[in-house]
Order: sequence, then C-alpha cells, then structure tokens
Amino acid sequence: MLFFIILLGVVLIVVATAVFKVHPFLALLFSAFFVGIASGMPLLTIVENVNTGFGGLMTSIGLVIVAGTIIGVILEKSGAAFRMAEVVLRVLGDKRPQLAMSVIGYIVSIPVFCDSGYIILTSLKKALAKRAKVTIASMGIALATGLFATHVLVPPTPGPIAAAGNIGATDYLGTIILIGLLLAIPATIVGYFWAVKVGSKIEVEADKEALELNYDDIVKSFGKMPSTFKSFLPIVLPIVLIGIGSIAALSGEESGLINFLKFLGSPSVALLLGVLASFLLLPALNEDTLTNWIGEALKESAPILLITGAGGAFGTVIKNTGVAEVLQNMDLGALATGALFLLVPFLIAAALKTAQGSSTAALVITSSLIAPLLPQLGIEGAVPLALVVMAIGAGAMTVSHVNDSFFWVVTQYSGMKVTDAYKAMTMATLLMGITTIAVTMLLWVIMV
Repeated sequence: MLFFIILLGVVLIVVATAVFKVHPFLALLFSAFFVGIASGMPLLTIVENVNTGFGGLMTSIGLVIVAGTIIGVILEKSGAAFRMAEVVLRVLGDKRPQLAMSVIGYIVSIPVFCDSGYIILTSLKKALAKRAKVTIASMGIALATGLFATHVLVPPTPGPIAAAGNIGATDYLGTIILIGLLLAIPATIVGYFWAVKVGSKIEVEADKEALELNYDDIVKSFGKMPSTFKSFLPIVLPIVLIGIGSIAALSGEESGLINFLKFLGSPSVALLLGVLASFLLLPALNEDTLTNWIGEALKESAPILLITGAGGAFGTVIKNTGVAEVLQNMDLGALATGALFLLVPFLIAAALKTAQGSSTAALVITSSLIAPLLPQLGIEGAVPLALVVMAIGAGAMTVSHVNDSFFWVVTQYSGMKVTDAYKAMTMATLLMGITTIAVTMLLWVIMV
C-alpha cells in the first residue's frame, strides 16, 4: 500500500503538469502533502518534513544554482558564448560543420540553459549552414543534441545538481562533473551522426533565408567580443576548483592547505568565484550590467530554485513515510544486481520526461524517489552515486517531444515541421538516452 501511495503521488504530479498544466512547483508540493497524509504521517510532521526538505536542499545547492545562472546570463549577453563558438570553429574548420555545432553546444550548455544557448547561436548556425552548404535542420539538430547532452548530465546545470543533492552526493560534485563530461561525449556523438544522417535530408524554408546571411557580418554585429581566455574562464575556473577540492578531500588530511583547497573547491565558493571571473566580460560596470543583468539571472533562477526545493520536500516526505524500513525487510536481490539497478532510475526518469516534458523536473522527482533505495542497496561513495546521477540524467534525455519547451525552440528556430522534428529531434534524444545508460552501466561494471 505504501508503494502504491508513492506511485499515486508521482501519477498526480504527471497528470497535474502534463494534462492540467499546473506548475511543477505546486504539483510537487501538493503531491508531498498527499503522500504524507495518505501514508498516515502526523499532520504536523508532514509540515516539518516539507519545510526541512525544501530548506535542506536550498542549503546545499541554492547558491550554486543562482551563481550558475548568473554566469550563463553574462556569457550570453556579453557575446562570450559566441566567442567560444567561434574558437571551436577555428579549431575544427568548415569540413565538418555539424560536428562543430555539436561541440559548440556541448561547451556552451555547461553553464547556459539549452533553450537560451540554442536561441543565441541560431544566427551562427544559419550562417555556417550557408557557408558549408548543408541544411539548416542538420545544423539545428547537431547544435540541439550537443546542448542537451551537457544540460542533463553536467553541473552546474540545475538538474544534475538537484539530483546530486537529493541522493546525498553534493560532496562528490567534482566526480559528477568529470563523469558527466565524459558521458556527454558519446551522447553528443550519437546526436551528431543522427543530425548528419537524418537532418541532412530535411529541407526547410530557413535554408533559403540562410543564403542572405554572412558569417563575417554576424561576428561584426557583436562589436568587440571578449577575448577567448575571458570567455572560457567563468566555465573552466569553477570546474577546475571543484576538481582540486575533490582531490584534496580524498587525501584525508586536515592541514591548513588542504582545508583551504577544500574551501575553494566547495561548489558554492567555486561558482561564486566563477561569477567574479564573469565580471571580466562585462562591457561596463554600471547599473545595466551589475543590476539589470544580474536581476535577469535571478528571475531565471527563481523557478528552478522553487522546483528543486519542492522536489526536496517531496523526497523528504517519501523518505520519512517508513519506506526505508519496508525496503529493509524486502528481498532486494533483484534490484541489487550490479549495473542492472541503474535501469530503475533510468526508466522512472524516462517515463517522467516523456510524460511531462521537463528534464529538470524528471531529474528532481526521480532522485527524490530512489534516494531511500540507495542506502538499502549499499550504494554509496563518489563513483557509484555519480553513476546513479548519470542514469537519472540518461532517462531525463528520453525523449524530447511536443510537451518539452526545448523541442519547440528547436522546431521554431530551425523552421522544421513537427513531423520532421519527431524524426530528427525526438529520435535523436531517444538514441542519446539509450546510449548514455548503456555507457553508464558499462562504467559501473568497470569502476564499481
């Protein structure tokens, strides 16, 4: 009965968000109260668990989400994201334009939301399509899949950070970043090959418009763009610091130097230093940049913070229903079969993503649901928990279709028909998800 109540709580979230278009924040909160009441939890205890779950998750990742969003907005508005794209193009050249777009997407979406990244790179995509004489659709799918891969797998994007927080893996964020960067590569490659194979056969009206675009003119439209070093620094600095902090933590020492390195490598400090590095990109230090740009980033981060916090509340209520004790008395042998367990979070996240459209919501809800399982199965430590986050992320890729805002961004900015977008975008994300979970399971066999 307890499992049925939890399942019903998830169904309520899916129906509320997908059918009645209720905001995920309210859907998660209402479902948290429903699960608590239906499971017989004392009413005041429900309130305490909701408050504790919401506040606890904000304590660990709230600042990280806000800082990551600020970096993303500054990269977008300063032209730094375009500069990073230009550098990749110089390295890869024009012979494989779709590969260039995939790599650009892979890099840009680490700090920038995939929707925003796609929009700001649209003019570049069209100009390159003209210069390389390939279809807009193939360039669009290559860019979209590159963006999507790191969006669901690599912190500081909010989804994987929230998943890490829910399963108690915030201390292993450096490991999650490294493994996420690794696993996003095969996903991006699959997206690239699908873009070339299928996207190249799709012609859209925008292909004619691309003939009027000039790559050099688009570059000039940004005026004086930031240097390459300044453009990459806000992304690279936090990743390097978190990596150093993780290595320092593994040493087990408590010296002054080690503690200082762990301080610099804590996600909140590392991302805030990334924000300071992004200030080097500001065209001027005035009200427009320091107030308006930052204010816009805070507005963008607010819905993510609320959804993430509500997911933490939902997860805490589930954890305190007594489900852990029930699981402890069950024969979990069927689940504890090594890498096969990863299929559980993958399938849950895939079902949620397909049903309600949001990858972030799928990551948050799935991680909340499986968190009580992990201690019972003995899944702990940096690498196992990181691979669990990757399995959830793989599910959150699968699949992007009409209930996903990113699907419409790609469709509208590429000029594709919905039927063509299903062939190109939806199938690409399905193959990416399957590839990612397969590689994740392989890494589990090798590393765990």
